[in-house]
This record gives sequence, C-alpha cells and structure tokens, in this order.
Amino acid sequence: MKKIFAIAGIAVMSLSGSVIAGDIAAGKAKAAMCSSCHGANGISALPMYPNLAGQKAAYLAKQLHDFKSGMRKDAVMAPISSTLSDADIDNLSAYYKSLK
Repeated sequence: MKKIFAIAGIAVMSLSGSVIAGDIAAGKAKAAMCSSCHGANGISALPMYPNLAGQKAAYLAKQLHDFKSGMRKDAVMAPISSTLSDADIDNLSAYYKSLK
C-alpha cells in the first residue's frame, strides 16, 4: 500500500513540476483561443464559463488533460483540448496561474 502512495506522489510531483516549467509568454499567445469564453485576462464575463486567472497550475493542467483524454466531458472543451500538446497545456496553465 505504501508503494502505491509513493508512486502516486511521484506522479503528482511530476505533473506539478512540468506545469511550473511552463512558458508564460507562450501560454499567453496560446490563450487567445480561450478568451472568447474565459475572458481576455482569464476573467469570464459570463457566469457559465469559469474564471481561469489565478487558478493553480496543476489544477488547470489536470482539467485540460481530463478534457483531452475524455475523462471529463464537455462539447466545447473536448475538441479544443484535443488540439493541445502537453507543452501547450503546461504553458496555458502557467499563464493563467500568473494572472491575478
């Protein structure tokens, strides 16, 4: 049982490490496609779309990976996330985390 927790911990650290290494400038450039729903600065004008500004990078990355894999379902986010590389996800997550 301890081995399972150790492996899970390593996986979480790997995910957070890759997100921290995201390129904020590249994420900002990629975020242009997100702005129509999530706002130009990550603050949505519509309550049906969540604010992304200031969210934890690991949380944002997990959500994008879940949309991409189909683990999380959404008719809008599924096709968008399917076009994102792992680097894109890291960069977007770092960018939105950097916003306040």
